[in-house]
Amino acid sequence: MSRHRLREFACALAVVVAAASAGATDIPLDQRRSGTADLGRDTKAMQNDDTSNPATLWVLDGEALWNQKAGAAHRACSDCHGDAAASMKGVAARYPAFSAVQKTPIDLEQRINLCRGEQQKATPFAFESRELLALTAFVGRQSRGLPIAPPSDENLKAAVEQGRKLFTQRMGQIDMSCAQCHDDNWGKHLASSPVPQGHPTGYPIYRLEWQNLGSLQRRLRNCMIGMRAEPFAYGAPEAVALEAYLMWRARGMTVETPGVRP
Repeated sequence: MSRHRLREFACALAVVVAAASAGATDIPLDQRRSGTADLGRDTKAMQNDDTSNPATLWVLDGEALWNQKAGAAHRACSDCHGDAAASMKGVAARYPAFSAVQKTPIDLEQRINLCRGEQQKATPFAFESRELLALTAFVGRQSRGLPIAPPSDENLKAAVEQGRKLFTQRMGQIDMSCAQCHDDNWGKHLASSPVPQGHPTGYPIYRLEWQNLGSLQRRLRNCMIGMRAEPFAYGAPEAVALEAYLMWRARGMTVETPGVRP
């Protein structure tokens, strides 16, 4: 995000803060809507047509990586999991999930890297690297059209609750919470753009502003920077907790990966 865009965003946020209610309220389940509903006609058409969606290039790269042997084990993802269309169907809809190996909740990117290290004996991919985004988009694509279904796991409840607290906690120099935008003021406008409800239905997404594919954690960091708050590091427990809460908040909504946004 450019400095000009950051200043514009910060000023607009200040206006929203002034109008925001004192306490956030959850969006009723029957009133939830995907960010796709706010897209212009051309952007929506781009997302819905795989031949026009720029993220398709990453999905294709991810398919190649899925079948590519790697690491000291000289093993491909497909050697363990076979056809991703069958074995990965519904997987992205269930993450973040609790990892018995790590003894903590992890998101899909971390799950891919865990497999890469444990099963392939290969160096994990860097966060936001093309390879990790490509594999995540490819795996996520197998769940497109399915409902988001967070695990009913007692080990995950603390993370979901932590994520809820972070979502409603005021932060940064602007002293604003995520909920003030996405729960209390969705449908209004921020710097001429509609305020979405903030559901993670299409990640990784291709943002026209980025001219690139990006993860949900990248988007969360963008928002925190716009609020003039210190963003969580990639893979931080707080970032994963926010993801876990957002997926719970979007439960039952349809996976749209890979999405396109302005």
